[in-house]
Amino acid sequence: MEPGFDLGQRLKGLREAQGFSQRELAKRAGVSNAIISLIEQNRSSPSVGLLKKVLEGLPISLADFFAGSSRLTPQIFFRSAELVELAGGAISYRQVGRDMAGRAMQMLHERYAPGADTGPQMLRHEAEESGVIVMGHLEVTVGDRRTILGPGDAYYFDSRTPHRFRNAGEEECMVVTANSPPSF
Repeated sequence: MEPGFDLGQRLKGLREAQGFSQRELAKRAGVSNAIISLIEQNRSSPSVGLLKKVLEGLPISLADFFAGSSRLTPQIFFRSAELVELAGGAISYRQVGRDMAGRAMQMLHERYAPGADTGPQMLRHEAEESGVIVMGHLEVTVGDRRTILGPGDAYYFDSRTPHRFRNAGEEECMVVTANSPPSF
């Protein structure tokens, strides 16, 4: 470590560059947010093991952290537990990846409880949207067109057109969707 290296400031700068709050980084790293706060304030000198664990939440290697590299390793693979819940309840939207800043596409794993509906108000946003029904049946309304899609069926439309979704079946409906650009 070079003289004058500010470990706390370095961690804070990388965390903020990713758009993470202290709580978000703590959750990703599996530590308490108090630990992140203490390290960033230079009130705690973490062990190498603890620092490595914290940096895995960004992710960046120890070598790149101390070398001053801002090269963060993009996460490529995501376990089910790492998907970010954007909305819970009768409709669940689980996003692949945390930070959509600078991303061209947003991927979601959506679940609709029986009868769940995005609401009577039609949705609109600046994107293109596509989805594939994995399980169950989904009523998709786009403009004045409406149909019920089942497993293996798909949709693709300009999201500026008013649209809505409703689980038309008696079982849970699961859909994998993509929006470009990200719209949540």
